[in-house]
Amino acid sequence: MSRVGAAEAGAGRAAAVAAALATAYPDAACELDFADPFELLVATILSAQCTDARVNTVTPALFARFPDARALAAAGPEELEALIRSTGFFHNKAKSLLGMARAVADRHDGEIPATMDALTQLPGVGRKTANVVLGTAFGLATGVVVDTHVGRLARRLALTSEDDPERVERDLMALFPPDAWVALGHRLILHGRRVCRARKPACDGCPLAALCPRVGV
Repeated sequence: MSRVGAAEAGAGRAAAVAAALATAYPDAACELDFADPFELLVATILSAQCTDARVNTVTPALFARFPDARALAAAGPEELEALIRSTGFFHNKAKSLLGMARAVADRHDGEIPATMDALTQLPGVGRKTANVVLGTAFGLATGVVVDTHVGRLARRLALTSEDDPERVERDLMALFPPDAWVALGHRLILHGRRVCRARKPACDGCPLAALCPRVGV
């Protein structure tokens, strides 16, 4: 098959995957509770190596105490750590949250910036976190959120052979149109949590079974 033919075949298969995911998870959305971009950014930082459900039990008290970036920037490390302790890795997360909040207060007048460059210059904010905030809070399709679920499913579905999240994202962005990027991330994450689990994927009855080469299964 020629390079052009291979690209067309890949795009066609990607479209079929997107359609199957849309049918299976039409209302897929971010499962973190938030009211504004600040809350989503904080919750996303806390979600590293922690379930969204656990984060959602922590953030109400956290946001009641520190409702915006300026308030969080003035937080005492010990009090902050106590509030987020149950999310794990609370020393590092507190450091990231304080650094992020102080940078937002100092550089952006207390408002969460809405560009990839500005977000990724904040302490504790990488491209994945920035994509979550831009896509979900601002409705901006700047890329595809690639967490462990998305990376694993992208390889399992033969949408990429890469391990590095940014390279996985590059391959997904080449296969899917920009208007599909935000929903694609939400749907792959939900599919990875509910059906295509890492250790024991539920292949019987999977909505993507006909399209999946089961790489690594």
